[in-house]
This record gives sequence, structure tokens and C-alpha cells, in this order.
Amino acid sequence: MKRLLLAAIITFSFIQIALAQDSIKEYKIEEAVILGRKLSDIGITKTELDTVILRDNLSNSFAEILSQNTPIFIKSYGRATMASASFRGTAPSHTQVTWNDIKLNSPMLGMVDFSQIPSYFIDDATLYHGAGSVGVSGGGLGGAIALGTKAPIQQGIGISFIQGIGGFNTFDEFLRVTYGSQKFRSSTRAYYATSDNDFKYVNYEKIDNPTERNKSGDFKDLHVLQEFYYSPNQKDKFELAAWYMNSDRGVPLLNTDYGEDNSRSEQLEQTFRTVGEWSRYVGKLKLGAKLGYVFSNMKFHNWEDNGGSLGETINAESEVNTGFAKLDADYYIAKQLSLSFNISAHLHSVSSREHQIVGGKPWDKSRLEVSALLTAKYRPHPRFSVGLDLREDRYGSSFTPLIPAGFMDYVMLPKYNLIIKTSVAKNYRYPTLNDLYFLPGGNPDLKAERGFTYDGGVEFGIKKDSFTLTGEATAYSSNIYDWILWLPTHKGFWTPINIKRVHSYGVELKGKLNVDFGKDWSLYIDANWACTRSINKDDPKTENDESVGKQLVYVPVYSNGVTGKLRWKRYILTYKYNYYSKRFGTTSNEPSKLYSVHSYYMNDASIERSFSFSFADMSLKLTVNNLFNEAYLSVLSRPMAGRSYEVFIRISPKWKKKNP
Repeated sequence: MKRLLLAAIITFSFIQIALAQDSIKEYKIEEAVILGRKLSDIGITKTELDTVILRDNLSNSFAEILSQNTPIFIKSYGRATMASASFRGTAPSHTQVTWNDIKLNSPMLGMVDFSQIPSYFIDDATLYHGAGSVGVSGGGLGGAIALGTKAPIQQGIGISFIQGIGGFNTFDEFLRVTYGSQKFRSSTRAYYATSDNDFKYVNYEKIDNPTERNKSGDFKDLHVLQEFYYSPNQKDKFELAAWYMNSDRGVPLLNTDYGEDNSRSEQLEQTFRTVGEWSRYVGKLKLGAKLGYVFSNMKFHNWEDNGGSLGETINAESEVNTGFAKLDADYYIAKQLSLSFNISAHLHSVSSREHQIVGGKPWDKSRLEVSALLTAKYRPHPRFSVGLDLREDRYGSSFTPLIPAGFMDYVMLPKYNLIIKTSVAKNYRYPTLNDLYFLPGGNPDLKAERGFTYDGGVEFGIKKDSFTLTGEATAYSSNIYDWILWLPTHKGFWTPINIKRVHSYGVELKGKLNVDFGKDWSLYIDANWACTRSINKDDPKTENDESVGKQLVYVPVYSNGVTGKLRWKRYILTYKYNYYSKRFGTTSNEPSKLYSVHSYYMNDASIERSFSFSFADMSLKLTVNNLFNEAYLSVLSRPMAGRSYEVFIRISPKWKKKNP
């Protein structure tokens, strides 16, 4: 706590200095860039997903965006089912995710279901690898993902409607209505998706490999996002974003199920998130404050066939209420030196119960989580820069030790923006509420996970006339101690324990190419490749423990992806390819097909034609998913769809401007 108070005093001093310097010319912090690189980017490895990727296939959730365009492995059970992330070979709870600065990670499970995030609702998406995550949130032992929204650019009224029609009786509707004036902007987005999701597949897990249909995989998803932006003057900005979700999803049956009954599982979820923000520029100082609230109610039902009639066997429900507040200050002492401080708080209240268990005990817990960050970035020479992040987290009545992250980069060849960079960080992730209190099995004696991460890499950028090429190569090594792992007990339930150490290390490559061949032709290519080793370095728990020295479950060693776009006049041809190597479903890395998931190549393609009329802009798009009808699995016993087709029709009416 003393460190937090000291950081607050230092920041307050900076504010007083800045307020006293009224004569200093105002400028936005983002403009302080040397050699095309912001001070805030010193030494970090990050991946920015541009709007070309986010808007390419609107029916995709953010899970598909990550799997196709980043080295993150998405453990997916199919469309509209759970999709969790493995960032640099770590567990889903080791990836911290924020939306407009409010945490999306469940306080119960610690992870994020990326299938519940429509790419249509995201305007900014940045991945912070390894040490860079400390500047976003504590606990990102693998990394962090920052998501956000932006004010619409268009002046006046704008309307865009998209209708998608696909296989398996799938319908996707997208609507956006915007309004913009000099001081006020508004955006309303709505997305509604329904599908029977009853695709056919060849079941290689059964004798004679029968052709079956995906059972109980239907879904209905509704998302509505309202945003307001108001700038009464050049110094102040006010923003408000509210996101409502209502989801009704069936849980597909396993392909190992031999029964012909009507058993069904269903997940219902309602979630509401809202964040309000105020920011003010005062000379070289930027001040900000945010308030937010999250409500989420999730229900899980299971019905089993009892001789022709369905009987409910599971009726579980959880409710989460979260209050959020944040204060921040960014101060540029000079173009070569910046200091910033922020402090945020999340107050979680969780209630969980199983209605079908007679005499079962519900559990209700609350926890306050506070995080403070002090950052300094300094460029003593145009080619050399250093940075330091210091974070401290409080969860409940406990504090993490100080979380430091150091960064350095050096520009070797300014002509090609060739930069060598390195970073190192120590990080902590405290146990989730489920880890501590879940009934039965919670372990209140768990220790916080702790990790050390080292990154080193090189990046470059070449721009000449109509040709732009950028690339980056990064090597990393991370040791995580007291890794939390849920294991079965002799009492018939699972419980979490701390295992000694996991070593995650590997190499990441990425590149981007833009070529404008002339008036009618252009080419865009975005590619990534990763080698990821995530090895259990713990001591054997029993004499038959075969997990030591083995790759963690569902972590592919190799992965890569390529997105290519060829534009000719009003036509756009898009091709997407991604690959995952073999994954193991057991800690012993059992190689048989019963316990491992084979490698697969995925290919998608689309062609789009745009039209412009006096009354509206329109486009027609045909998408082919799983182009070569690959039979594959992401998770054991969970069938995935073969080749499918989607058609999208977009219309954006034009409004005649009135003469002044």
C-alpha cells in the first residue's frame, strides 16, 4: 500500500506542474513519435488487428479472428460454443482481456469465451505478448488482449444493414446506425444470429465411420451496442458505451455418444456491460476517469432421456455483478520522456448454485481487486529508448509483490526502421473464485502463480512509393511457478493444486505486405508463424506420473496463418489459410487417436463485388468456409463442420446533403 501511495503522490506532483504551465502549447500524446514509433511502444511485442481483418467476415466471432490471424491457439468446440485461448502455450486464464479497460475475464473461471465477442463490435484490437501485458493488466502470464470501440467518422446520419444467409439454416443480421456532428457522435450496432447448426460429418470415432449430424448445436445470439461521444471543447471528451447480450445455445453432443436418445444440454446467458469515460488534455498532461458496471447471469441445463421422457439432471446458475473504476494520468515532460500512472478497481460479487442437488450449498463470495501502474518511457537518443512498468495488485486482503517490466530498443538502420528490442518481466496471477471456493473441490490454500518472461526480437519496415513491407521476429522464454491445475481426487470430484514449474518458450514470426499496382489493382498479405513449447517441469506426483517433460494438453507446437486480399476495381478476392500441428489430450502425450488431435490445414475463401448507386452503396459477398472440406477436430470428440457457404448482402443508403 505504501508503494501505491507513493506513486499517487508522484503523479499528483506532475499534475500540479502541468497545470501551472498554461503557456505550453497543447498537443496530443499520440503525436510524440520518432522514427514512426511511439514512446508507449518501446521494447514491447504487440500485434494490432486492423479493420481489414476485423470486418472481413462479420459472422465470425473474435475467436475465429484470433485463430486465423494470430499465433494464439483457440480451443474451440465449434461455432457458438466455448472458445478459449492459449497464448504462448499458457492456460486460458493466463490471457488477460479488457474491453474499454474493463476486464472481460470471468472472476469465477478466470478466462474469456471469445465465441461471445462479435468481431462486428470491435474497432480496436491489440495483442500484447509476454512482458508487454504488464502495461494492460496484471496476471497476463501469456499476454493480454485490449479491445475497444471508436467514434464513427461519418458526419450526419449513416445506416448500414447486412443480411447473411448460410448453410445449416444459418441467418446473420447486422445493423449499424450512426450520427455525427462537430461535437456529438452516436453509434448503435445490433447483431442477431440464429442457426440449426446441424451439419453432417463423417464420424471416424465409430465403427464403419457412419455419417451423422451435429446434435443439439442450435443457437440464438443477440448483441446490441450503444455508444455516445461528446466533445464540448478541444480539451474535454466524454464517452459512454453499453453492450447487451442475450444468448441461447445448445451444447453439441460428443461424436462418441452411441445413444439415439434426445438428451440435451443448453446454456443461457444474459450479460450487460457499460463503461463511461471522461478525458481532458491540459498542456502536456492527459487526465482520465472511467466508471463501469457488468452484470452477467448464466444458466446451464441438462436433460436426460428416461424411457421416452426428458428428466432434468442439472440446473446450475451463476450470477456476477462487477463494479469498475479507473483514474489515470499521462504526462509528457518532453518528447523524449513520458510518465504515466493509473489505478483501477474491480469489485466482484458472485453467486453460484445447483438447483437440482437436494441440500446442495450455494456459495456467494465478493472480492475487491485493485491494480496500480506507474510507467516511465525515455528516449535519450533518437535511436535508443528504454522503458519501465511497475505494477502492484491487491486481491481481497492480499497483495502481490511488485510486478516490474523493463523494455529497451535500438534503431540499427533508420532507413528500414530496423529495430532490435528486448524486454523482461516478472508477473503474478492470483487464484480465481472458483479455484478457491467452488463446491465441491475449491482449494483456499492455493498460492498465486508467478512467472518470469524474457523477450528478444527484431522488427523492420520498408516503404517505397506504393510498396509497404513490415515484419517482426521474436524469441521468448517464460518460467511459470505454482501453476494451478485441476486434478481428480479419490472422492469423485476435481480440485486445483499448485504444480512446481512450467517452461514455455518459442519463436514468433509475422509480416505484412501492401502493394498498390496501379489504379485498378492492389494486394494485401498478412502472415504469422509460431513454434511453441510448453513443458511440464514439475516433479512426478506418483511413480506412474508420465506428464513430466511433456507438452501441455491442447498446445500445438507449430501454428501459422496467412490472409491474402487481391483487389481489382470493385472486386475483392480473399483467401485465408491456417495450420495447427498435432495436439495431445492427455498430460502423458498419449499418441493414439483416442487421446490426441491430429494436425489440420484450414482454408477459407470469399469474393465480393461492390456497387454504387445514387440512392445507396451496396455489396454482394460469397464466402466458402473449409474450402477443401477438411475433416478435423479442435477438441477431442467434438465434431467440426465441413465445407459450408454464406452469402452476405450489404446496403448503405445515401442521404442528400442540404445546402446551407
